[in-house]
Amino acid sequence: MYLLLMPEIIIALLGILVVILTLILPNKGQEAAKFVTTAGIIGVLVWIFSNFNREASLFNNIYLIDPYASFFKMLFLTASLLVILSSFKYVKKFGRRTSEFYAFLLFTILGMMIMVSAGDLLTLYIALELMTISFYILVAYVLNRETSQEAAIKYLILGALSSGILLFGISMIYALSGTTVISEIALCLREEPALISAVVLLLAGFGFKIALVPFHMWTPDIYEGAPINVTSFLAVASKAAGLAAMVRFFMISLDLFWFDWHLLLAILAAATMIIGNLIALVQTNIKRLLAYSSIAQAGYLAVGLVAANDYGLKGVLFYSMVYVFANLGAFAVATQIENDMESNEIEAFGQLGKRSPFLAAVMTVCLLSLAGIPPLAGFAGKFYLFSGAVEGGYVWLAFIGLLMSMISVYYYLKVVKVMYIGKAEKNAPLAIEFPARIALWICVLLTLLFGIYPVPLTVLTRNAVSLFLG
Repeated sequence: MYLLLMPEIIIALLGILVVILTLILPNKGQEAAKFVTTAGIIGVLVWIFSNFNREASLFNNIYLIDPYASFFKMLFLTASLLVILSSFKYVKKFGRRTSEFYAFLLFTILGMMIMVSAGDLLTLYIALELMTISFYILVAYVLNRETSQEAAIKYLILGALSSGILLFGISMIYALSGTTVISEIALCLREEPALISAVVLLLAGFGFKIALVPFHMWTPDIYEGAPINVTSFLAVASKAAGLAAMVRFFMISLDLFWFDWHLLLAILAAATMIIGNLIALVQTNIKRLLAYSSIAQAGYLAVGLVAANDYGLKGVLFYSMVYVFANLGAFAVATQIENDMESNEIEAFGQLGKRSPFLAAVMTVCLLSLAGIPPLAGFAGKFYLFSGAVEGGYVWLAFIGLLMSMISVYYYLKVVKVMYIGKAEKNAPLAIEFPARIALWICVLLTLLFGIYPVPLTVLTRNAVSLFLG
C-alpha cells in the first residue's frame, strides 16, 4: 500500500525537507531548496510514468490509484517543473526567502495529487483546501508589492466563498445518499427535487475553482496581482485539478436520466467562451490578457465534460496537457520580459523579435496554439473537444467554440504584432538563463510535436478515460 502512495509521500517529505534545510542552513539552504525541489519532482514524475497503468482502491474506496489520476499527477508535476525552471531568476529577484516559494509549491502539488485520486468527497475537499491555502500564500509571495497583497486577499475571499458553496453541495449529496464515497453515491442517491439544488451548488463550487462564467469574478485581478510565476501555475495546474475532480465526480456519481446537468453546464461553457474571449480583446496587460484567455480555455475544457463521450473526455485530458505547454510557454516569455523591463504591459514586448528572436518565436507558437491554429497541439485538442460536442448532439456549442476560437486569433496576434513591428523601449539583446531556456524549448517542441504527431498523448488519454467509458 505504501508503495502505491510513494509519489504523495515523497512530495510531502520534500516540502518538509525544504523547510528544514532553511532552518539548518540559513544561507546555503535557500540555494539548495530549488535543486532539491527540482530533482524530487523529476524523480516522482519518472516514478508515476513507469507505473502509469497501475490500479488500486485504498481505504475502502476513499483513495484511488488509476491511469486517470496518474495522468493528471504527471500534468501537475510537469507544470511545476516548467514553472520552476523558467523562474529561478524571478524568485531570486523578487522573493525574500526563496525556500518558502518551493515549499508551498510542493504543498500545492500535494493537494492537487490527492484531489485527483480522491474517491471520497471529504477527502477531495480537504485536498482542495490544502491546495488553495498554499496558493493564498504564494499569491502574496512578493510582500513589498501592494497588488500582490490585494490579490491574495481577493483570492482568500473568493476561495472561502467557493469552498462554502461546494461544502454545502457535498452535505446535501450526503443527506440524499447517506455516503460521501463517489463510487457509492449513484447507487444510493434518491431522486428528489433537493438533488437539483445539490447539483447546482456543486456546479457553482467547481465553477469558482476553474473560473467558469459567472463564477470568474476577481480571477483577472488575482492573476494580475500575483507574481507572474504563481499566475502561470495557478492558471494551468489549479484549473486542471478542479476539472479533474469535477469530471470524476459528475461522470461516476451523477449519471441522472431525469435531470440534464449536461445542458446546464453547456450554458455555462458557452457563456465562459464568449465572455472570456470578448473581454480579452481590449486588454493591454499581458497577465490580464492571459487571465481572460484562461477563462475562455476553461469554457473549451467544459465542452468535453458536457459531451461526456469518448472524444469529449479524451479531449479534456489531451487539451489540459497541451494547454500546459502553450500557456506556460507564453508565461515563461512574459516572465523574462518582466525580469528585464519590470512591466507586464503588452508594449513592453516591443521589438522582441529583434532583441530575442527565440523568445518571440516561442511566444508566437504558444499563442497560436492557444488560438487553435493547425498544425499546433491546441488545434488537435480543440478538434477532440468540438468533435465530442457534435457527436453528443451539442452542435450549437461546438459552433460557439469554433467562432470564439476565431475571435481569439485577433488578441493573440495583437501581441505578435507588437513583438515584431512595435516600438522598443530597449534595444539591447535580452539574455536568457539556461534553466529558462530549457523550459522554453520543452514548451515549444512539445507544442509542435503533439500537434503534428498526437498519437503518444492520445494513447495515454485513451487509457486514462477508459475508467468512465467502460
